[in-house]
Amino acid sequence: MSTPAVAGRPAPHGGLVAGIAYASFALIGWSTLLIPALIRSLEADFGQTDGGIGLFYLVNASSFALGSLGGGFATERFGRRFILTAGAVLLGLGLGVEGSTGTWILFVAAGVPSGLGAGAVDGGMNALILDLAARRPSGALNLLHLFFSIGAAGSPLVVGQLVAAGVDWRTILVATAAVALAVGGMLAARPMPSGRHRRVPRDAGDPLLGPWLRRRPSVLPIVLLGMAMVFYVSAELGASSWVVRFLAAATDGAATAALAGFWAGESVSRLAASRFADRFPPFAFATTCTLAAAAALGGAIVVPWLPVSAALFAVCGLAFGPVYPMIMSIAGSLYPGRLAAVTGSLAAFAVIGSIVYPPVMGFISEAASVGLAMTGAGLLAVACALTLVAAGVATRRRPTG
Repeated sequence: MSTPAVAGRPAPHGGLVAGIAYASFALIGWSTLLIPALIRSLEADFGQTDGGIGLFYLVNASSFALGSLGGGFATERFGRRFILTAGAVLLGLGLGVEGSTGTWILFVAAGVPSGLGAGAVDGGMNALILDLAARRPSGALNLLHLFFSIGAAGSPLVVGQLVAAGVDWRTILVATAAVALAVGGMLAARPMPSGRHRRVPRDAGDPLLGPWLRRRPSVLPIVLLGMAMVFYVSAELGASSWVVRFLAAATDGAATAALAGFWAGESVSRLAASRFADRFPPFAFATTCTLAAAAALGGAIVVPWLPVSAALFAVCGLAFGPVYPMIMSIAGSLYPGRLAAVTGSLAAFAVIGSIVYPPVMGFISEAASVGLAMTGAGLLAVACALTLVAAGVATRRRPTG
C-alpha cells in the first residue's frame, strides 16, 4: 500500500535547521558506535566481560527509549527547540563523564544521561524533518538517516585507527562530548517548527465528515509498526554491536573495518533511497529490504572465509539501511497530526529491541557462542518483515488519523 504525502504541514524554516538536524544525526550515529568500537579497550581497562558490556548496553538503551518516548510527548507541551537542546546537552554531559571516570559503576551510570539525550534528539529530529518535508517524507527521512549511517560508519573506522595509533579512548569520548554540547548551542539559537500539539474537537469541521471525525482512529497500525521497529533494531543493532566480537580471529583493524563496512552499506542505501524511495509502495519496499538483510546476515554467519563474511556484513547493512526511515515515514503519513508523539513513540519502540536483544547477545555468547547470538538477530529480521506485512493489511482495513 502506498501512503500519500500529507499537505498542510509547515513550510521549511530554512536550510540551516535541516543542516543542524543532519549534524545531530551524524553525532548520534558516531556516539552509538563508540562503545562497540572500543569494546576491547573497555574490557581490558575495566576488567569486564561480554556480560558487563551487555549491562552497559541495557542501561544506555533503556535510557534512550525513555528519552525518545518522553521527549516526543514533552515536545507537544514544551516545544521542539527546548527538548532538542536539552537532549544534546544531556548527551554531551553523559559522554563527558564516561570519558573522564575510572570507575566502571560510574561509567555505566553515565549511560543514563547520554541515552536520554540521544533518544530525545533521535525522536525529535525525525518529527522535525517530517514537518519540513511533507511532500517527500520517505526520501527526506532516508536523507536524515544517511547522516546517522555516515557517523556510524566513520566511528569504528576512525576510532580503530586512533586506538591503534595510541590515542587514549577517554580522549575520544571527551572530544565527542564537546561536539554534542556545540550542537546543543546551535539548536538553542535557531527557530524551528514548535512541534506543539493543538487539540481539535472530534466533531469540528465539515458536517459531512463529523461522524468520521468522532470515530476513534485505529491504533493497530502504529502498534504493529512499533513491533516491527522492535524486531528491526534488535536485528540491526544486535549485528552491528557484536560484529567486532564475532570476528575475534581478525585483527582490530580488520574487525572494526567490517563494522564500518556494515554502516557504510547503510549509508549507500539511504543515499539511494533519499532519491527513489517515494516512488515505491513503502510497505513492500521496507519488507523486501528486511528479508534481504536477513539473508545476507545468515550468509555472513555461516561463511568461514573472513573477507567474504565481512563483505556480507556490508551487504546486510546495505539492505537494512532504508527500513527504519521507511517505518517512520509510513507512521508520519498515517498520523500527521501527532508527529512528535508518533516518531518519539516509534523511536522508543525501536530501543525496546536494543534493550531486549543486543544486551542478551553478550550472555548468549558466554553461554554458547556469538554465532548463535548472530543467528537470533537474523531470525528477528524475518519477524520484522512478517510484522510489516501485518501492518500493511491493518492499514488497508482500518481508518487512521
